[in-house]
Amino acid sequence: MRQDSRRCLEVHRKWRIRSMGIFDRFKKKESTDNSAIRVTSVTKGKYVPMNEIPDDVFAGGMLGPCCGVDPEEGKVLAPIDGTVITVADTLHAIGIEGNGVELLIHVGIDTVNMKGDGFSSHIQEGQKVKKGDLLLGMDLDKIKAAGYSPIIITIVTNADSFSNVSFIGAGQMDADTEMIRIEK
Repeated sequence: MRQDSRRCLEVHRKWRIRSMGIFDRFKKKESTDNSAIRVTSVTKGKYVPMNEIPDDVFAGGMLGPCCGVDPEEGKVLAPIDGTVITVADTLHAIGIEGNGVELLIHVGIDTVNMKGDGFSSHIQEGQKVKKGDLLLGMDLDKIKAAGYSPIIITIVTNADSFSNVSFIGAGQMDADTEMIRIEK
């Protein structure tokens, strides 16, 4: 297992431990509404299905079912309305919870090794965000020059809590294009 993969697993473990009950005050009460939850793309770019993500941890779904976007611009936007649960010190990963859905947004492959260089945060833990809000800035040229893939991965870390999680993205995506549909 690569070093970035180990670090991602550790960030995810810490996030799950931190989010277990501590942030319950941010959670909405259970809804009787059975409508699907729409998760949009985090940026403009090309959709990447889980099995094509160039990292075994993500492609194998070890952190949960996921998909990616190969970005055309250096913006990472909120894919749902919710609360920022965690922001990695290296700014390569963000956890968001909204409407019962827990998402881990992982920016790039092995970019943890950049130690935050080339990334800028526009949010903080505990902050409420709306779909489309700017979460992070990233310097795509710097990431590529360092030899890393800039693919942004969106992971549904609590997929088992839902009756169905469908990855419906395809081809070219805009930031407001539905990428994942979650049914309660």
